[in-house]
Amino acid sequence: MKALESILVEKGYVEPAAIDALIDTYETKVGPRNGARVVARAWNDPAFRAALETDATAAIASMGFVGRQGEHMVAVFNTPEEHHLVVCTLCSCYPWPVLGLPPTWYKSAPYRSRAVMEPRAVLTDFGVSLPETTAIRVWDSTAEIRYLVVPMRPEGTEGWDEARLADLVTRDSMIGAGLARSPEEAAP
Repeated sequence: MKALESILVEKGYVEPAAIDALIDTYETKVGPRNGARVVARAWNDPAFRAALETDATAAIASMGFVGRQGEHMVAVFNTPEEHHLVVCTLCSCYPWPVLGLPPTWYKSAPYRSRAVMEPRAVLTDFGVSLPETTAIRVWDSTAEIRYLVVPMRPEGTEGWDEARLADLVTRDSMIGAGLARSPEEAAP
């Protein structure tokens, strides 16, 4: 990609700043914010949560988040008893409309193999420490089905509106490689 980008820039076909802006948009603005809005709505709206559990593709589309790589979505919900982790063991299947560009680590061979073989160790590497009583379920994302992890809603957020709740949701928490931020970690 870097070689192709260099050639296109050298020939004057694209501006480096335009490429940087596009990447930044997908990495930090479009995708993860969309997914955070979906999660926040599920936390605040029981009817939407039920719709997300029944048909995640339709529920997500009802919020206007559609497109390639998001055609067949399944939402999985973390609980104290079960934590979900998403991986694509073959390549890097990833729900772009709700999560943006996949992080580099998601596409790496070590993550793809270790997430399946030793998910608890992978979570520890990401700073996630779960009780031994919490089962970890690994979901293999494919070209046919992509997953969105709905992290547990942090305590102390009762009465918060969806915009404020969305600030607690991170890309990693929607993959299962992280947890939602606590109210104390949220931006003021």
